[in-house]
Amino acid sequence: MNEEINIIVCIKQVPDPEGPPSAFQVDSKEMWVIPKGIPPVLSPFDENALESALHIKDTNKNVRITAISMGKKLARAVVIKALAVGADEIILLEDKNFDPKRLDCYSVAYVLATAIKKIGKYDLILLGRQAADWNFGQVGSGIAEIFEIPSITLAQNVKLEDGNVMVERVLPDGYEVIRVSMPVLITVSHEVGDLRYPSMHDIKKSKNKPITTWNIRDLGIELPQGHINLLKLFVPKQEKTCHFVEGESLEEAGANLALKLKEDKII
Repeated sequence: MNEEINIIVCIKQVPDPEGPPSAFQVDSKEMWVIPKGIPPVLSPFDENALESALHIKDTNKNVRITAISMGKKLARAVVIKALAVGADEIILLEDKNFDPKRLDCYSVAYVLATAIKKIGKYDLILLGRQAADWNFGQVGSGIAEIFEIPSITLAQNVKLEDGNVMVERVLPDGYEVIRVSMPVLITVSHEVGDLRYPSMHDIKKSKNKPITTWNIRDLGIELPQGHINLLKLFVPKQEKTCHFVEGESLEEAGANLALKLKEDKII
């Protein structure tokens, strides 16, 4: 394999999903989740996708990785992490119109697909299996549909072999192996492994790598009408009741507990 292989990795900036529940406030009127006091991070599933691309680059020196991130206002320290770990270039799609409140999965897929077309060359497009904030898992398949290319989901291993892509796709009871020609889009699952840590040398080196910023005018598009309507967003109420099971002895208490569990159809 002598020709350069161009891998596009889509990475999303999200509020840290490891933050405590108290750090997220649900606005039922605006139907939005407001993070409080927690930093933005790369979506962990997209980090899996980036690690998968780096695995491929480790064993194929003719691979070029371009990371794309989209948002209204992106934290540079977060998104350029992709350059520090080994991506060759990052393209930031940044515009006031790219407000997450205004976008649904189709709109995001459309904007990302337009940016990939503008890049011009792609052989393999990688995303996380879903975003770590809304967990829809639809953007990847949307991009593949726009490009009319094959789409494989839930990959736990991706490698190049004889000019094709070999994918291990996660199943409930194991995995299946899929062989597909490029171009292809693949969504990567957490089984791939965590994103590697960059060394200090890599962090310094990343400062010399290209960062390109495009807004909606650079892409030459208007945002399409949304296809998904969010009807209701709320924190579910959880009610708990406590029953004390008594007995004259431990044996009797155990028997009464069994009867109560059977009565409540737990056993």
